[in-house]
Amino acid sequence: MEKKRIFFATGNEKKLEEIEAILKDSLKVYSFRDLTEKIEVLEDAIDLEGNAIKKAREFFKKVKLPCFADDTGLEVKALNGRPGVRSARYAGDNASSEANMELLLQELSGVQDRSAQFRTVIAYYDGQDLQTFEGVLKGWIGMEKRGNGGFGYDPLFIPENDARTLAEMSAREKNA
Repeated sequence: MEKKRIFFATGNEKKLEEIEAILKDSLKVYSFRDLTEKIEVLEDAIDLEGNAIKKAREFFKKVKLPCFADDTGLEVKALNGRPGVRSARYAGDNASSEANMELLLQELSGVQDRSAQFRTVIAYYDGQDLQTFEGVLKGWIGMEKRGNGGFGYDPLFIPENDARTLAEMSAREKNA
């Protein structure tokens, strides 16, 4: 039996690899790799849900496949939820992950409560139904970067009930 086809509206290669590993047995995931033209969607919504919905709808219009998109933000308690929706652009619009992590460590210098969470909103749109889902991974921000895996803030984020950063975990452990 042929697997159901779905389009993952992301330009993030690392996110795509994680999703393909998770869904490989149940869905055929299409992505930007399968497109002949590049599709850009400006993530200018005021919240994660708005960005995810916008991307799912815009990509559906172009690819005519059921589409899902996400937006993920790192929310740090001591920073009143920042960087949040601006996580990928925390140190500036074209900032690298390194620059974002350096700014975060700088702003948390001397701060005792380093509790944080990754919050992801996924939007699914098939031309008729729009559904959103939210997931949260609680933890805290380490004092220094550790590990070589993952992407984004993974070398700083330590999930609850673990002493390792996400970047020190295997892909299977992180995906679980």
